[in-house]
Amino acid sequence: MDAALADRLAAVDARITEAARGAGRDPAEITRIVVTKFHPVSLITDLYALGVRDIGENRQQEITAKRREREQLADLRWHFIGQAQTNKARAVRAASDVVHSVDRPRIADALHAAASGDVLDVLLQVNLTDDAGRGGVSPAGVEGLAAHVRELDTLRVRGVMAVAPLDEEPARAFERLRGCADAVRRVVPDATWISAGMTGDFPEAIAMGATHLRIGSAITGPRPPRD
Repeated sequence: MDAALADRLAAVDARITEAARGAGRDPAEITRIVVTKFHPVSLITDLYALGVRDIGENRQQEITAKRREREQLADLRWHFIGQAQTNKARAVRAASDVVHSVDRPRIADALHAAASGDVLDVLLQVNLTDDAGRGGVSPAGVEGLAAHVRELDTLRVRGVMAVAPLDEEPARAFERLRGCADAVRRVVPDATWISAGMTGDFPEAIAMGATHLRIGSAITGPRPPRD
């Protein structure tokens, strides 16, 4: 077992606990997702031995391959957090327990059409930037998207997801995301999840109500060089 990995995981969990208590929240209500993008599948085995049960991946090919190689870890939850494409919806759905990046009716419809079993938990990705070309529905459109996805009985709207813009204080961005979460709950009252906060800004996300954190390098260490 990699002692450095265990130390990094413990350090992040301590920071999560500190931030939650500082915000008057119960740390137990926050899910820490470890993002293993580009890391070997052996890292997932090591994380599992340390108690990690939520893994995040950005690329369809990677989540598909890693889940297949670690299918014996039956209680591991796989979160797809990258941009979803309609032509990969079937593969994404087959490999994921939660999809964090539903940002338009078309991708929701594609995931719905790919259903073959259990209801899929999804989050609505919100674009908090002024760049309309970035992934995510606009804050003004999130309520309408929630209404659309609500009608697809193989999908379950759990809440919202966003990435804080690089040119804005994370706390301000996450405060706006919290407003989007409120709008979604007007349509789907039990959609209580807020997926926000990464290595550099998760304390601010916790302060603004994040329930799911997507943390990579602070736990996994630097990504290995790619071939």
